[in-house]
Amino acid sequence: MNDGTPHGAAVPCVDPLGDPFLRTRFVPPARPGTFLRRERLVRHLDRASPLTMVNGSAGAGKTLLVAEWAAHLPQPVAWLTLDRLVQGPGVFWAHLLQALRSAGVPLPAEIGSPADAGRVNHTLLTRLAAELSGRDRPVVVVIDEYDRVTAPEISRQLDFVLRHAGPGLRLVLVTRTEPLLPLHRYRAAGEMTEVRGAELAFTPEEAAALLELHGLHLSLAAAGALVDRTGGWAAGLRLCALAARQSPDPALYLKEFEAGRSTIADFLLAEVLRRQTSRTQDLLLRVSVLDRFCADLVNTLTGRGDAEPLLAALHRENAFVERLGHGWYRLHPLFREILRAHLRERSPGLEPELHRRAARWLRRSGSLAEMLAHGAAAGDWEFTSRALVDDLAIGQLFTGLRADDLTELFAGLEPGATSPAADLVRAARDLSRYDLDRGLAHLRHAEEQLAADACEPAAARLSCALLEALAARLAGCPERAEQAAEAARELLREVPSHLLDRHPEVFALLLTHLGATRLWAGRFAAARAALASVAHGPGGASTALPRKESLEHLALIDYLDGWPGRAERKVAAAMAESERFGLPEPSGTELGRLVLAAVAVDRDDLGRAQDLLGRPSDAAAPDPVAAAGRGVAAARLLLARGRSQAALAATDPALSTGAASPWARGHAALVASAVHLAEGRPDAAAEALEPVADEQPACAVGAARARLAAGDRDAALRLLDAVTARGSAGPAVTVRAALVRAQAAHAAGDVATARGLLARTLREARREQLRRPFLEAGPWIGPLLATEPLRGLAAGWLVPGPVPGGDPPPSATGPAPVLVERLSGRERDVLQRLAQMMSTEDIAADLFVSVNTVKTHLKSVYRKLSVNRRGDAVRRARELRLL
Repeated sequence: MNDGTPHGAAVPCVDPLGDPFLRTRFVPPARPGTFLRRERLVRHLDRASPLTMVNGSAGAGKTLLVAEWAAHLPQPVAWLTLDRLVQGPGVFWAHLLQALRSAGVPLPAEIGSPADAGRVNHTLLTRLAAELSGRDRPVVVVIDEYDRVTAPEISRQLDFVLRHAGPGLRLVLVTRTEPLLPLHRYRAAGEMTEVRGAELAFTPEEAAALLELHGLHLSLAAAGALVDRTGGWAAGLRLCALAARQSPDPALYLKEFEAGRSTIADFLLAEVLRRQTSRTQDLLLRVSVLDRFCADLVNTLTGRGDAEPLLAALHRENAFVERLGHGWYRLHPLFREILRAHLRERSPGLEPELHRRAARWLRRSGSLAEMLAHGAAAGDWEFTSRALVDDLAIGQLFTGLRADDLTELFAGLEPGATSPAADLVRAARDLSRYDLDRGLAHLRHAEEQLAADACEPAAARLSCALLEALAARLAGCPERAEQAAEAARELLREVPSHLLDRHPEVFALLLTHLGATRLWAGRFAAARAALASVAHGPGGASTALPRKESLEHLALIDYLDGWPGRAERKVAAAMAESERFGLPEPSGTELGRLVLAAVAVDRDDLGRAQDLLGRPSDAAAPDPVAAAGRGVAAARLLLARGRSQAALAATDPALSTGAASPWARGHAALVASAVHLAEGRPDAAAEALEPVADEQPACAVGAARARLAAGDRDAALRLLDAVTARGSAGPAVTVRAALVRAQAAHAAGDVATARGLLARTLREARREQLRRPFLEAGPWIGPLLATEPLRGLAAGWLVPGPVPGGDPPPSATGPAPVLVERLSGRERDVLQRLAQMMSTEDIAADLFVSVNTVKTHLKSVYRKLSVNRRGDAVRRARELRLL
């Protein structure tokens, strides 16, 4: 049986229908000059599997990929491109045999050729398989657009030939859908290679290379953004590149092009949308408003009940519908963008209604985040606000993870929405931006409505208490925060437990606000209790930000109590929380940075302190604690640099925010006292600290130092005895207290006691690397530190010199430099110009002062640095890190 073709007769170049074979069906398409060979995919195709399937959507680059790979194979490749005319087993096999002959594959006449378009004799298939199985080298057969095969028997026949041809045939199918072959069997046997849509998608690096071939130069980041928008879709990238070349600003076009009005839209509408039935087109247009969808949600939007089989078919056909798993799908991002534009043109006004239907379906399913987005898109603010508040999710505006998204979402909240929920959302939105006045106005309005309606759910009243606590924190009002916390505790029994379990951030935020206001009030023990319960509470993304903030506030308490090492460790833990959960950088001043800056000043690492404080434009603080924290750190840094008046000015924010905090007031007094001492007014220095000397150990030590400078040694020692009696101060306080005692002993001529106190103080300070207290102590300390064993205790960390027990450095000649009296700001100015080799006259002209004034400053610099010459002054200043 030869299907009608005599043995030995020439095979006519006609198909069974009598038409001539079109040669284009047997030739791989030409690759354009801008084609990019992607080696990772070529290596994938090089795997010698009997069956290779390249399965992707229209324009995914399937055909050109396989054509490029085939062009570099050492053996001939039989290529067949199917179209709608090549239907029926007889036509298909006639064309496949012709593809083999066109590739130069010799086929004996005994195989024959189909004579009937609708059928093929099994003998032909058997003879073809037997012929191919006997070949030394496999024949590669590529069938492009195999998705056009609709007759199941063709796939069964192809499977028969492939199995019985053995190693003599390698079949490559290029298709938009999964063929009806028994793919499970090939996969299980390891006899199949697959290249699917995810692999066909361009990477950012490949996209950048493709654009280079079009003469467009894009950064990797910009190429990545384009890949995100196009989904790495090959046709989309090429069409974008071609259009961008015609634009006066190609980079801007690639960043901002309107997908709905582009050649990409024309391609997708023609190749994908218009190939579908009218019902399927309607479904695709309606789901374009959704980020993801399932059959039931789609039925809600369409008002029909046939979504499930339609979605499965669209996914199977690679019609830009991607399966997410568990019955959920999504549209290709660019296709979705184009469909939405098409929806607005075809059905203006339908989009808000679709969002409204989606919001209500999602509300029932418990998908709050998506529901809020659709409710806002529909402009249904009453429904959306009510859903957020009733779900007790208002705290998510403050957790850092979705705060910006939610704030932007509710930015368009219209005045027409007048429910308590709407006002609570407005209050939360404004308070999240630190707009206290507007936030309080909305909060008061919501409270009035809640008080008038006892039927309002407890979740709304608990949300109100949370916002009250935040407002109290921003205003520096601890009484109001305590009242809010008490109201929240009373509501615990009324709020459904499942809501509390789902939103642990509510009480974490509330306690953080409470702890911050207690800290502001100077109630450190009570503040520590509230903050520690958050910092050491259950972990999780929703409470990461309050945990971080609580740790930072605890760090500030440690610093204020004189424990810089503890403070530093808590800031490190706060940073670890931030990094672990990818919290965004805060918009205001970050308290942890301020604590680290203050610690850096105590360690005389002034450059790091300045870096942590940032520029003055970064100084905006969200609440009084942060404002005062910045004031403390900035003033300490400015004092260390001799800028007394600027240090005084830096404390103003700490005193002008609400009722001044005791510790903020105390540190402002410490700065004022230090300025008076530097300017030679010890009585004024003592007077500045007198009102606060009993409130904080640091203030008592500062007052003692001022009293000693004023000549009242007994009063100074009484103040220090009171600090010792308290026994809770950390080393940053006790080191300064011991230095004042040592100074008092030294002034009384008791050098042995002074040296003993200094020895103990050096050991204590070395553990915390506290350098600043010694620099602030005054010139009396320098000669003592130049003697042993004090010099050895100070060497290596406090002053340059050998490590105790070690050899001196090779360049060391003479005694190591000792600490000096602090230089004034003008003296530093003169010293800096001295280091630039400027003459006395040049320095005077540069500073707009007289030459005599410069000489006076130079004498003072020489005295404080214990030198007699310019060069020695510059060298000593560099050794002491003054330059």
